[in-house]
Amino acid sequence: MLIPIADYAPGVEVANGLVGTAPAVRGAEALAGPGDLADLLSGHGFREPGAGDVESVRLLRGEVRAVMEAGTEDESVERAALLAGHAGLSPVLRRDPSGGRWQWYVPTARDASLVGELAAVAGVALLGLVRALGHGRFRACAAPGCAGVFADASRAGRRRYCVPELCGNRLNVANHRARRRAVAP
Repeated sequence: MLIPIADYAPGVEVANGLVGTAPAVRGAEALAGPGDLADLLSGHGFREPGAGDVESVRLLRGEVRAVMEAGTEDESVERAALLAGHAGLSPVLRRDPSGGRWQWYVPTARDASLVGELAAVAGVALLGLVRALGHGRFRACAAPGCAGVFADASRAGRRRYCVPELCGNRLNVANHRARRRAVAP
């Protein structure tokens, strides 16, 4: 697997998706089996997970969360670098298949495990985010009662929820119900 260094947004999406599967966010374990893990990783170039990968990825989820929760930029960088080293090798310069321009990539070892590749993708992406946008892009979810965290790779930097379709929707429904109660006779 070749992990692009310059385009960290897809890797941040993977990291956010992984952290968003935690029981603290969903209320229950969202990675119950290989099918759930396959759904999470679909479209990101990872191999099909096996039954033995699920527990390893659950443990990795805590390491990725620790990068986002680190109190200082230096601590975040140190933790993300450890993740990147799980399966990552020395960076290489290759031509981008779509445009032919030279692009930096971090390759993973041929015999790397799924969790190793996932750790490397998350680590490289989170390092790219810190470099480009700063440590302030690691945030806690703004939804009341949610213990989720996320990395905001959006251009505007205004993301508020760890899982917008879940936490943002919960808050919108609660606000709607409160407005209806206030108007009801």
